[in-house]
Amino acid sequence: MTAHPPRRWIGPLCAVVGVLGFSFKAILIKLAYAAHPVDAVTLLALRMLYAAPFFVAMAWWTSRSGGAAPLARGDWKELTLLGFVGYYLSSLLDFMGLQYITAGLERLVLFLYPTIVVVLSALAYGKRITRRTMAALVISYAGIALVLAHDISSAGDAAAVTKGVTLVFASGFLYAIYLVRAGEVIARVGSMRFIAWAMLASTVFVLVQFFATRDVRALDVPARIHGIAMAMAVFSTVLPTWLIAESIRRLGANTASQIGSLGPVFTIGLGAMLLGEAVHWIQLAGAALVLSGVMLVTWKPGAATAAAQA
Repeated sequence: MTAHPPRRWIGPLCAVVGVLGFSFKAILIKLAYAAHPVDAVTLLALRMLYAAPFFVAMAWWTSRSGGAAPLARGDWKELTLLGFVGYYLSSLLDFMGLQYITAGLERLVLFLYPTIVVVLSALAYGKRITRRTMAALVISYAGIALVLAHDISSAGDAAAVTKGVTLVFASGFLYAIYLVRAGEVIARVGSMRFIAWAMLASTVFVLVQFFATRDVRALDVPARIHGIAMAMAVFSTVLPTWLIAESIRRLGANTASQIGSLGPVFTIGLGAMLLGEAVHWIQLAGAALVLSGVMLVTWKPGAATAAAQA
């Protein structure tokens, strides 16, 4: 009998669908804000409440693996810290930023995180920043400046746009810190187990903030908001997390990161179709610059990639 040919299309398909899921998160957040006066903390709490059972199941499943070594005390500390920085605080700032800017601009600003990873790696580990990297940084941030200048000039409230961009950039900065630190931990505990426990740690922080600052009745929102939060949990958190991890396993981090560059394109297109966000040629030119710069940074093996984008 002849062996079945390798299904090379599975890896790229996982990457594309995973990127699409992550890109849809900003759209769902904007839809929730438009449908009901829900605040960022409550919406994030709903998202994590619906996502938590899946990550509990993921943690249980990975613990059953015969080759899984018990987590040491130091691993638990790292998972808690990285869950706080990468999946709680970064996500909260992103949710808050989307109250002020479009989904397309949010994704472009957030997509700068690989360039931040390069700079942080140079500062933390003494890695040399090459001319190519410097060119990538200039190109990427020139693209953001172009889009930001257009959005500020066309917005009724320039201060709000600036605030939103600042919050989202801070989110990307924290996510970059998380990525720089997470590599060693992922190598020890495995990517899926790491994601499960880090996300569960972030869930605890989210719920602590919610119950410390909100009444439980704040969760009594219309069914539409619950539906959006559930969709965000399943289709923009749990499923793409697994799909991106699977694409990295099949394709390698470098190839998967190239497909990840489709994220801002997806978000801009979805924002135009579902949210009625205007698309101007200046925004497209800025997006092209950002994507070009990030591609330069992530082209080589070992460049900054993410197993999950909270």
